[in-house]
Amino acid sequence: MTMKPLEGLRILSIEQFAAGPYGSMFLADMGAQVIKIENKDIGGDPSRSMGPYFLGRGDSLVFQGWNTNKQSLMLDLKQAGDRAEFEKLVAGADAVVNNLRGDQPAKLGLDYATLGAINPKLCCLHISAYGRDNSRGSWPGYDFLMQAESGLMDLTGDPAGDPTRFGASVIDYMTGITGMLGLMGAIRRAQITGAGCDVDVSLFDVALHQLGYAGTWYINEGHAASRLARGAHLSVTPVQTFRTADGWIYIMCMTDRFWSALLGVLDKLAITHDPRFADQAARAKHRDELTHALDGAFGEKPTAHWLKALNGLLPVSPVLTVRQAFENPFLKEIDMVRPVPHPQDPEMKLLANPLRFDGQRLAQQPCRSFEATVGSPA
Repeated sequence: MTMKPLEGLRILSIEQFAAGPYGSMFLADMGAQVIKIENKDIGGDPSRSMGPYFLGRGDSLVFQGWNTNKQSLMLDLKQAGDRAEFEKLVAGADAVVNNLRGDQPAKLGLDYATLGAINPKLCCLHISAYGRDNSRGSWPGYDFLMQAESGLMDLTGDPAGDPTRFGASVIDYMTGITGMLGLMGAIRRAQITGAGCDVDVSLFDVALHQLGYAGTWYINEGHAASRLARGAHLSVTPVQTFRTADGWIYIMCMTDRFWSALLGVLDKLAITHDPRFADQAARAKHRDELTHALDGAFGEKPTAHWLKALNGLLPVSPVLTVRQAFENPFLKEIDMVRPVPHPQDPEMKLLANPLRFDGQRLAQQPCRSFEATVGSPA
């Protein structure tokens, strides 16, 4: 790729942990100059100290996994000298991003009301736990709390078990990406009008928004969906896990065409002609009976047999462990794990950015010092 799509943009990001760093990493990978402003008073982004795997003092695999292609600058924005250096960068920047507690941007002068006086075209993205303009503006908050309060944990896991969070910090990641989408819209408007602005996104808002149709059902019809066995879809059946002779598969018969295709492969007359399974409504009503019947059919053969028989006919996937997922040869085919040599570990590998441009993956480098690469901001 001769030119990355965001080359020429300069983004200053006062960020830590996941939501801000994950989102701004996409901008950096797409060519924006992302200068990661880290609080030198506390030793930088706390994720630098998140173990158990480190690349030397003050650097971890967690940190590098969220900060590719960025340049790091240690400043204490409460100190006059460091604040002056920061404001010199603001004058030539397109945006300032922060993912601080909601009451902090105004106190630290990171909002448009303050920074717009230095650079009127500047766009200021605020990623917070609950927002900046409400009774919770001063509250700290993290991903798992949002999953708990938004109702998402009530939709996740087995109904016979405890409320369960997602295995990954998906609200952090979704909030980071949502914020960057808003920021790109603001930058586009600033390029046309010459006027910057504040952009806000909160973990809580994004978590609630992820309820999707379950949320829409409740606010319109009062229907409060809850988690179903086997990780099943809330309304369409069979869309869930099934036991095979040696493991599990996930089947997604989202349409009658896929259901017919499944029946053709199973060749089970009892299931095919059972009136309880004749259409979507009937299958949803008799979900438990259908699960039992299909378990019996799938349990006759191993997972590999069913994948060979069903792939290409209907959506189907094996249920894998993390180890098995990374041993999947398909990852090598699509180049989703890539070498990103690090000064302390030339063999370091990271997950590739999922975006492709003209069929190419985006190049990745470890996070590195701002001064060491482009000189002092002074």
